[in-house]
Amino acid sequence: MMERLQRNLAIARGDQAADVVFTNARIVNVLSGEIHPGEVAVSDGDIVGMGQYEAREHIDLNGRFLLPAFIDGHVHIESSMLTVHEFARAVVPRGTSAVVADPHEFANVLGVVGIEYVLYFGDGVPLELFVTISSCVPATHLETSGARLTADDIAVYIAHERAVGVAEMMNYPGVYRGMQSELEKILAAGGKTIDGHAPSLSGKDLNAYVYAGIQSDHECTTLEEAREKLRLGMHIFLREGSSERNLHDLLPLATPVNAVNMSFATDDKAPPDLEDEGHIDHHVRQAITFGIDPVTAVQMASINTARHYGIKRHGAIAPGYRANLVVCSDMNNFRAEEVYHRGRLVARDGAALFTPERLPNLAAMNNSMRVAPFQQESLAIPTLPDRRIKVIDIVPQQIITRASLEIPTIHDGYVVSDISRDILKVAVIERHRATGNIGIGFARGFGLKAGALASTVAHDAHNIIVVGTNDIDMYAAALHLILLGGGQCVVDNTRIMEGLALPVAGLVSDQPLSFVRSKVDALTAAAQALDCTLANPFMTLSFLALSPIPALRVTDLGLVDSEKFEVTSLFE
Repeated sequence: MMERLQRNLAIARGDQAADVVFTNARIVNVLSGEIHPGEVAVSDGDIVGMGQYEAREHIDLNGRFLLPAFIDGHVHIESSMLTVHEFARAVVPRGTSAVVADPHEFANVLGVVGIEYVLYFGDGVPLELFVTISSCVPATHLETSGARLTADDIAVYIAHERAVGVAEMMNYPGVYRGMQSELEKILAAGGKTIDGHAPSLSGKDLNAYVYAGIQSDHECTTLEEAREKLRLGMHIFLREGSSERNLHDLLPLATPVNAVNMSFATDDKAPPDLEDEGHIDHHVRQAITFGIDPVTAVQMASINTARHYGIKRHGAIAPGYRANLVVCSDMNNFRAEEVYHRGRLVARDGAALFTPERLPNLAAMNNSMRVAPFQQESLAIPTLPDRRIKVIDIVPQQIITRASLEIPTIHDGYVVSDISRDILKVAVIERHRATGNIGIGFARGFGLKAGALASTVAHDAHNIIVVGTNDIDMYAAALHLILLGGGQCVVDNTRIMEGLALPVAGLVSDQPLSFVRSKVDALTAAAQALDCTLANPFMTLSFLALSPIPALRVTDLGLVDSEKFEVTSLFE
């Protein structure tokens, strides 16, 4: 360490040649808030100086822009259905050099094994993996997960050098009501950042949530909500994922004065969107198009995130910072032309120039399906005379839902799906502990006219979730996923139209990005062939079980009123 420091100091003084110098650059300086001409010297993966230096290699940028590479402030890598290594191949060519990953989905299925996979097995790819330690496993008491983590577990892993904080405190009522178990998790942070998750929380309860130590929120869906939280000191993540499209609603909040307290995050993004839209580069393009100053947009994509988490030496171009850099020709139509990781070229023109140096053994993360035997009759719901049913109304491009009351459609004394009104049965089947739990609800917004869709990606406990027009196809779809060992499928007339195996915890494929993307496209096409009207039907389906998000959800314990935080009757 001392020898390296002394060598790089000599290079910074100009006494020795650097490894590489980027010349004729227009530097996007997120520290001074300007774009200026300059040269950047790199040694041992670090920026050692700005200005003219001797070097073993000179890279002439010919007046192109040189930016700090981007940092995703909050992401669940599992939601891409890709391994860490394949995820890196998807996002690094887009200009992402680092992510703050919450292995919450893995942890809800596998416990600490899931945290360790992200924490320890990301080596060998040019992506800096920082981790927030999952705080809500299970997310709430309203579902059955595969594991349970306590404050003691957080205290063990928070000490890791790449652990930058405690992940989203999803049980926000537990926090502002002062539940000991939740406060113990906050205290376990040991001075590191504590992220929030409090959709629509406002007023005095929000004051209490912030007072407890929560420092950020990524669940804002309206300008008014984000402004209230910003005024209370919360760092606001402007989220744009596959189902959570909040960026354009929140961008009007950002000004050159307050943007220092805002960052970009994807949260959950599917392979087609990663390939077609991009990653944090998509946020930057959208922000600049909206009218945000390009330097401010890059700050929100880099240094702001690093400072929120106390990640030193990342997110800027200056001596002592990692040489994680992006080159582009046009800031108003940003495209990453070259990406450098610690001074080494790792991607060009959207293509990764690296392959993983080693792949982890995923055997401990397979075989996660433990489902009690059940029959098709388990999906049937006897009617109650003269009683309306509670229906989950999907909100397009959002993960929040609304609730309504509808007269049920009855057949032979049972409540059934009604395709004429787009009210479809949703079932959640417990898959971790063979409890036999099956929760039933009804949702409107899929548009299916036949068949069923099923998935073992079902936030946050990730039990089997299935939506369909009839019990026969729903049953067939659930059985197919059990045989697959986890995955997603589309069924019509008991025939498997399309399927994707997700053997890693029932969440992730062990195949390359191109294969997963092709299968996701095929699943979407199969769903739309059954008249599904959603652009991302499986992402939407996965969030119908997310019990901490208003208004109604379905878990293996039944229909959940997420505003009252309790299991509720399907009937009025």
